[in-house]
Amino acid sequence: MSFKRFYPFTMGCVLAVMMSMAPAVLGQVTNTQAPAQAPNTALRSVPSGSKMKFRGVVITRDADVFTIRDRSRADYQVLITDNTSIKTHGGFLRSGKKYPVTDILRGLIVEVEGRGDAQGQLVADKIRFRESDMRAAQTTDVRVGPVEANMERVAGQMDELYAVAAEARAEVKKVDERVSALDDYDVQETVSVNFRTNSAVLSPEAKASLDTLAAKATAARAYMIEVAGHTDATGSDAKNFRLSRARADAVVQYLAVQHKIPLRRFVTPMGYGKTDAVADNTTREGRSQNRRVDVKMIINRGLNQPASSSSQPTRP
Repeated sequence: MSFKRFYPFTMGCVLAVMMSMAPAVLGQVTNTQAPAQAPNTALRSVPSGSKMKFRGVVITRDADVFTIRDRSRADYQVLITDNTSIKTHGGFLRSGKKYPVTDILRGLIVEVEGRGDAQGQLVADKIRFRESDMRAAQTTDVRVGPVEANMERVAGQMDELYAVAAEARAEVKKVDERVSALDDYDVQETVSVNFRTNSAVLSPEAKASLDTLAAKATAARAYMIEVAGHTDATGSDAKNFRLSRARADAVVQYLAVQHKIPLRRFVTPMGYGKTDAVADNTTREGRSQNRRVDVKMIINRGLNQPASSSSQPTRP
């Protein structure tokens, strides 16, 4: 009789204990089956036809396309076309100073406005930036020096983008900012053209060499052209830097005008003065060899991978 009297009470206690333990057990199972997900670092897609406007830091640049990272650390691909307007903010009558597409450099803070295309890219109508930011980005890109000083200047000008700029700086170091780095690009063709003393005028022989390079470039895909001007050791440093840049500009102008190579295909042309001699400047023959412009056609290795054996052959 005593067992029957306490049986309902005993069963009730057992059920109460089991119910109190159930949430803890279920919570452990849930945590085991649903671990925290890693943040998504993929490119954000822009809806086709949608108009967008945002600011960010240029973190990569390849021919017609560059990647921008905004303050929320979202990455977008921006497509540059012949109709893209590239200017600085302000200026006379607030019109701004125009810049060529070749001056969109890694580390530059820009404001982009445009519409999405079918590939999820933003087709840029307008690109705007500050003159001081452009000077800072050019200094870093040309000298390939420490990026910290440039990013500190950017941070002082735009505090809200400091964290993004620091992150971009780390990525710049990781992948090697120089476009000519063989880790990312293959040199397909190299041409050196020479000049007379104190001259930036292309000779007939120089034009013929550039014609050959242009024919190979127009038949390639995903290519860019790097142009570097040089002088001999005659004259002052300031004069030689100006003269070497004028020689580089003459080569770019010839290829763009005579062979219709778009300006966006050129890496920012640079004049190195007498700093990169290839011959002895104490001899007449050596000085003649140093008065030159080196032109390289480079192709992005990732965009120029050969087709697999199972796919149809495509044009290189």
